[in-house]
Amino acid sequence: MIVNSKTPLSMEIMKAPDMTRTNPAHAGTAKLSTNTLYTSESASLSGERKLGSFESLLVNAVSEMNQQQIDVDKVTEQLITDPESVDIHDVTTAMAKAQMSLSLTQTVIDRLVTGWNELSTNR
Repeated sequence: MIVNSKTPLSMEIMKAPDMTRTNPAHAGTAKLSTNTLYTSESASLSGERKLGSFESLLVNAVSEMNQQQIDVDKVTEQLITDPESVDIHDVTTAMAKAQMSLSLTQTVIDRLVTGWNELSTNR
């Protein structure tokens, strides 16, 4: 570390770097940055969902799980109506993927409810 001869070493170590702030409530002297995806002001003004929000992640996961369930129904219906056009292995694979995504979704929902109940009892 290069230290100016006029500044004592202890002062250089104590000086904290200026970090980018996105919330005026956060401590620091750096100016506020406005080019972030997670500012509450931009989300409340636009009325749109934030790109990286937990809500949008959860909604996308549930819609993908729902699409897998719909695909299984279509393949199963096609297997019943025209068995020669569908490979049974494709049906089995689609059913396994849909079952795994459904059980994962159920586990996530159970964990969220359990976490919410624990948070609400710790007032």
